Amino acid sequence: MEKKIDFNQVIDRSGTGSMKWEPWVLNSRFGNKKEGLLPLWVADMDFLSPQVVCDALESRLGHQIYGYTVQDPGAHTALINWFKTRHNWEIDPGWILNTPGIVPATHYLIQQFTHPGDQVLIQTPVYYPFASAIKKNGRRVVENSLVIKAGHYEMDFEDLEIKTSDPRLKMAILCSPHNPVGRVWTRDELGRFGDICIKNNVLIMPGYRHTSFQSISKWFSDHSIAANAVSKTFNLAGLGYSSLIIPNLRLRDEMGIYFENLGFHSTGSSSLFGAIAARAAYEGGQPWLESLILYLHENYAYLKDQVETRLPGVKIFELEATYLPWIDFRALGLSHEKIVQIMEEKAGLALDHGDWFGQNGAGFERMNIACPRAILEKACNRLVSAFFPYL
Repeated sequence: MEKKIDFNQVIDRSGTGSMKWEPWVLNSRFGNKKEGLLPLWVADMDFLSPQVVCDALESRLGHQIYGYTVQDPGAHTALINWFKTRHNWEIDPGWILNTPGIVPATHYLIQQFTHPGDQVLIQTPVYYPFASAIKKNGRRVVENSLVIKAGHYEMDFEDLEIKTSDPRLKMAILCSPHNPVGRVWTRDELGRFGDICIKNNVLIMPGYRHTSFQSISKWFSDHSIAANAVSKTFNLAGLGYSSLIIPNLRLRDEMGIYFENLGFHSTGSSSLFGAIAARAAYEGGQPWLESLILYLHENYAYLKDQVETRLPGVKIFELEATYLPWIDFRALGLSHEKIVQIMEEKAGLALDHGDWFGQNGAGFERMNIACPRAILEKACNRLVSAFFPYL
């Protein structure tokens, strides 16, 4: 039974190899700016994972034999049931291929379905591992930049039409819900995006939640590959388990052969404990998730009130999804470099800087609010004190 989680509990994560908190990682990422940088950057939560997940892992750990493992069919069943009940999408178990994480899967898909020199489209500002994966594999990044209209990010469909008409553009990566701007794309927006890309023979790779892109039509599902993981939703990123959902048999067979050539079997388990955790989360983690969402909403409301009230001109965009508010400092009239300097050296905060997500992110910062309120309060006070003199 899921016990009530105290999201206000502050947990010491030092000495656990946490990418978010380890001092040497912070020094490598942000430089030795100041002792005691408060990390609110990489997307992992400072909360205990669901008790049902911990119980399932402890039960399997207690067996004390951890040999070669085949995929537990129950893990796929749990995923299928989750998307059927939560997102009204029927997934065939034969469509699913396992991968060791979304970022590796992005590299695999780029390698398999494009060639060096081909173009791959992203919608900036966007999750920066996408651009990195494109460049590292010798492909060219094409930006279909999002536009701000009435304080709200939207897709630029006219620009998308132009960019996708180039025959050198072979793939588009759709981030849904969008990281870092926090949009949940509507069914109409996804439909227009899909129609434009498919008309121009562009393969679509969407992450999905809310309206699942592949559920809109068979036409869309046959021309796209969806990447999914429990890692962000249930704070299980360290377990290295994700899935590709590929309804198109030809694309699925090509990907399966590619995985075999890499030396791993996508029908097996890429992570023993990752599969166990995913199944437990999908089957019993919903009460924990619903409590988490309420807590995150309260954290967001607190952040928005504190920052926009005490720093007039600084804007926090509406957060439709994720726990990563997108903060606009441009009205202060400071250069992006100055904003970064103040954030790190005066506020002592380690945030994701906006230009990491593309040049149109300059002047913005992304803050991780999946932390106890006491940490968020400390961060808000530091941020306000540091930037107040520049109003």
